[in-house]
Amino acid sequence: MRAMLKGIAASDGVVCGHVFRYSEPDLSITKRSITNLDHELNRFHQALEAAVSEVEMIKTRATKNLGADSAQVFSAHIAMLQDPEFIKSVEDEIARQRCNAEAALATVVTDYGASLAKLTDNPYMQERITDLHDISKRVTAHLLGIKLPDLALLDRPVIVVTHDLIPSDTVSVDAKYILGFVTDLGGRTSHSSILARSLNIPAVVGTQTATADLATDEMVIIDGTTGSVISEPTAAEIATAKQAMADRQANRVRLAKLRHHQTVTKDGIGVTLAANMGTANDIPSVLDNGAEAVGLMRTEFLYMDAERVPTEDEQFAIYRQVVSALAPRPVVIRTLDIGGDKPLPYLHQAPEANPFMGERAIRQSLAHQPLFRSQLRALIRASAYGHLRIMFPMIATLDEFRQAKAIYDDERSKLTTAQVPMGKIDVGMMVEVPAAAMLADRFAQEVDFMSIGTNDLIGYAMAADRTNQDVAYLYQPYHPAVLRLVDRIVRAGHAAGIPVAMCGEMAGDPIAVPILLGIGLDEFSMGAGSILKTRQLMGTLNVHELQSLADTVLNSTSTSQEVITMVQAAVPGINDDGTFA
Repeated sequence: MRAMLKGIAASDGVVCGHVFRYSEPDLSITKRSITNLDHELNRFHQALEAAVSEVEMIKTRATKNLGADSAQVFSAHIAMLQDPEFIKSVEDEIARQRCNAEAALATVVTDYGASLAKLTDNPYMQERITDLHDISKRVTAHLLGIKLPDLALLDRPVIVVTHDLIPSDTVSVDAKYILGFVTDLGGRTSHSSILARSLNIPAVVGTQTATADLATDEMVIIDGTTGSVISEPTAAEIATAKQAMADRQANRVRLAKLRHHQTVTKDGIGVTLAANMGTANDIPSVLDNGAEAVGLMRTEFLYMDAERVPTEDEQFAIYRQVVSALAPRPVVIRTLDIGGDKPLPYLHQAPEANPFMGERAIRQSLAHQPLFRSQLRALIRASAYGHLRIMFPMIATLDEFRQAKAIYDDERSKLTTAQVPMGKIDVGMMVEVPAAAMLADRFAQEVDFMSIGTNDLIGYAMAADRTNQDVAYLYQPYHPAVLRLVDRIVRAGHAAGIPVAMCGEMAGDPIAVPILLGIGLDEFSMGAGSILKTRQLMGTLNVHELQSLADTVLNSTSTSQEVITMVQAAVPGINDDGTFA
């Protein structure tokens, strides 16, 4: 029966194809008494070991197929599976109840989940509930001898329809067999949405009833730009969808031709398009997508993937590999940004009521100086092999930057005395705290460059957590207050003669790009997959005209919608959801 569903536009594009309903096996359990405690404990540990091995394999596959950012969640899964407190809780439950391991595991997971659910003001802990159920499902499957479904087994192109996709589901995806996603649950920041955008395939999430309304092999059209799904489409609708698919593929071919082009606007203004990266595994993607620089390499994954603090030499080897492989492109490497949603278990941090405003990023580095100094030495040594820039995160005060810079200068002096080879290094900062944005003119006198971290800057400026659906409406990249902060930072940098970059998601947002060009941003750093689309867009824009647009937006608007309307009027082809036709 024909149906029209409405959901959240998660990844733009139109696609027509047959449904593949992806559902989980029956993992229901029955509690039963045991007589041999040692045997049951052994069953539990064997299932744990099998689950860890499986997740390690999934993590390797994810790093190769999707990049280090997408693979990060599996490090957390492994840590949870190996957490002594979690393991002991299950062991104690088996012994106390004299019950089978799967029943004991279910009880412990229920208790843990209930405790996490109470932490409503901690988004990181709320997200761990999904991870907890993911690892529980995997261990339970091994205990029951059931093989979990794997999207990697698909052998024909389909539109995947499912209740929700969890991290271990999405990593198996082979893009050539996935035309699009439709889910009952989820939002723009859910795993399925992030995966779809990274694979550049259409997705509609949060439909509520897709699995109930859509059947396997049924023909559907999904529009990831409007968030609509049509089942049993008419011949005319199918023809229109197929034309949209052909146009999309043709545009991909056109984009590929821009891979080795410099980024130049319609009126001849050169702009640097850079890539964000997580680990050395991202190097091929950076090169394949024609990045002119790396505007942000996150170093926390190097620490999060380890069971202990990486040594100076281990870090040096990675940094050298990155800067040498990407030379002569400049590479901005950010010092350790942990805390908030990225804790390090082996640092044994005390729990914080509000970790996003606690001891994180540069505060953590200054509090643990041996850790910081080791990283700085590794970076300084790696500078001999390419064009390296060092960036300090989460700087809020001049004193913080000065203290961090003094430690850097001290370590560089020691290595110079020891005659260790090194190159010229620019030292800069991320501007992601509103206090730093307001004092950007002062910071600009002391740093070599500034890079705007919009993900945190928007959140702190609007006092809104984008992962909290109750206040997500306040997370507004185009809000005039946010744009004025960005303008203030760029003007301060230019007045001091230093470049200003942006390395948050906003840098690749088609609605934001025209305004940022008008403001005069020097470098746009984004996920590598967005570079060619942004280069294409910039080639249609006239900076001199956009300067007038930016001035009007900054001085005559009061709401995000007013900004969006102005940009769409000035740049035809930009949609309401920020995509560019």
